[in-house]
Amino acid sequence: MSEEEIIQSSEAQIAVHWKEEEYIYPSAQFIAQANMTEPHVYERFSLECFPECFKEYADMLTWYQYWHTTLDTSDAPCWKWFVGGRINVCFNCVDRHLPRNKNKAAILYVPEPEDEPHVALTYQELYVRVNEFAALLKEFAEIKAGDRITIHMPMVPELPITMLACARLGAIHSVVFGGFSGKACGERIADSGSRVLVTMDGYYRNGKLLEHKEKADTALEVAQEKGQAVDKVLVWSRYRGKYVSKAPMVKDRDYLVGDLLKDYVGKRVDPVSVPAEAPLFLMYTSGTTGSPKGCQHSTGGYLAYVTGTSKYVQDIHPEDVYWCMADIGWITGHSYIVYGPLALAATSVMYEGVPTYPDVGRPWRIAEQLDVNIFHTAPTTIRMLRKAGPDEPQKYNYHFKHMTTVGEPIEPEVWQWYYQAVGKGEAVIVDTWWQTETGGFLCSTMPAIEPMKAGSAGPGVPGVHPVIYDEDGNEVEAGSAKAGNICIRNPWPGAFQTIWGDRERYVSTYYAKYCKNKGSKDWRDWPYFTGDGAVQSQDGYFRILGRVDDVINVAGHRLGTKELESASLTVQEVAEAAVVPLADELKGRIPDMYVSLKPGYEAGQEIEGKVVKAIETIIGKMARPKHVYVVPDMPKTRSGKIMRRVLAAISNTMDIGDVTTLANPEIVEEIRKMVQGEGVVATKEGSEDLKHFGEEG
Repeated sequence: MSEEEIIQSSEAQIAVHWKEEEYIYPSAQFIAQANMTEPHVYERFSLECFPECFKEYADMLTWYQYWHTTLDTSDAPCWKWFVGGRINVCFNCVDRHLPRNKNKAAILYVPEPEDEPHVALTYQELYVRVNEFAALLKEFAEIKAGDRITIHMPMVPELPITMLACARLGAIHSVVFGGFSGKACGERIADSGSRVLVTMDGYYRNGKLLEHKEKADTALEVAQEKGQAVDKVLVWSRYRGKYVSKAPMVKDRDYLVGDLLKDYVGKRVDPVSVPAEAPLFLMYTSGTTGSPKGCQHSTGGYLAYVTGTSKYVQDIHPEDVYWCMADIGWITGHSYIVYGPLALAATSVMYEGVPTYPDVGRPWRIAEQLDVNIFHTAPTTIRMLRKAGPDEPQKYNYHFKHMTTVGEPIEPEVWQWYYQAVGKGEAVIVDTWWQTETGGFLCSTMPAIEPMKAGSAGPGVPGVHPVIYDEDGNEVEAGSAKAGNICIRNPWPGAFQTIWGDRERYVSTYYAKYCKNKGSKDWRDWPYFTGDGAVQSQDGYFRILGRVDDVINVAGHRLGTKELESASLTVQEVAEAAVVPLADELKGRIPDMYVSLKPGYEAGQEIEGKVVKAIETIIGKMARPKHVYVVPDMPKTRSGKIMRRVLAAISNTMDIGDVTTLANPEIVEEIRKMVQGEGVVATKEGSEDLKHFGEEG
């Protein structure tokens, strides 16, 4: 192979060999009850019918005022949906269900301790609690439409109550995953310009009552350093009338919500009518640079899209008991625990803790006890449950009609266990692919229309038209067995509007790569670049290969390598840091960290411990690296760039390839021996996302 051919094959056009799995068809029983059984739905949502096709989703909602323009492209690529329309999300998720469903469970909450009773929150009770907290926010915290509120909470009913109260007032919420550190929360407070933080004293995780309030103190210090002052910290209590945190309440800043609510009993707040394009929330996601990106999601377009996809792709009916075993601190929880299911008047299950506490039978006991019939989780959780208790599901008498997998690609053998053991061969599976930025599903089979195929996400969902491009913008044909960059040809209502406060970054990250005309207001000139690699089989189904940028998908959590490296560089002794993805049987990918030291310092376990602690403190424990290797130097190009691809190959015992053109090729073997030991020979090529990770220079 010539040097030119080697260079070309190192780009997106890579021959990918993977076995086509057999089709598995939905049962007649499922099809008979499904919300969508019409194959011509794809014709209704074709590009010829775009953008008016999405009226079908928007008409599932109740509007104060109908829109005059379905899609406004005047500020391309910042798309505006249903312009002229006015709506309120809280009204659509709560108020409008009261005449028929006021005594129906909206949320079924399961605490982690099994000796604590489940809590069934009806739509009427949800209405009362949301109103009272909205009144508190409006009168005590002086929140109005357009204000930002940061929420740093675990999986408890007060979290969706807080979100819905914000939505009722037209305020913009920014939910920070409860597992994130106080520092990470403070950075998001500062970026969003929040002056109110809503948090909690503590919560259960793996059998322990964890301290949470102390993170608020750190968060406010960090926000203050970045120029953002927080007026009020509202603290929900894990136990009514009892404060479980050791962190002191700061006078005239920290307030227990339980104490304040006594003044708002019975209060009602009219839902605020907001424009469809008004922001509903910010959701921060990791990027290839150090600072998180605040994805700004709209009100009308977002709610229409998650409602439509919840109904058609997840087949949620009002009488269903639906359990998405994700965290509301991520986009999955926003779209498919809170807003989508509640807009459809479904019953949505929330579980506080880990799925393996006190044992691996816990999820199936919950499913049996609550008669869950739709189940939704991530491949990481499926792999964990499969390894820890492969025979557990058969011990329990539950029956799922439908199961979702989300957050990362799922291996065919894991898919088969999910189908046969968890679904008992009865449930359909939708293997969904989407992102924080997209608001809702992009690829999935329609469960009653198309067959399932293990390991494959399926085609684009109705109204979403994916395409695979090579690096030069040429379309990669279906069935060619070549990988490329999966992009979306057209806008859709669930897509985020911009990056909060940084339109330029929004355009450069997601639209510039394949833009055909930067001055154009025609959506056809602005394909959306997802940052994921994929291949498409002859039947049109897509198989997602993982990130093509420097983002590591750890158990569905996207961690930017620059964030991890920046955290490591806060350690005084560290001069350089490089993080690479390590293949992991359970989590899919986990970080492996390499650091080199400043002159005068010596390698040792103490420094390794400092690096781990810095990452846990600045980002959170979910970002903890598998290993920290203190190396004499990093492999570098002659221009000084660290070759992370080489380090990824070493971590994963892959073929390192030719390193003779590096500035310091001798260091590669030294690092390899340190990591792998003497006499280890690379035995695998590895997956495409590892093989080309961090390719530079």
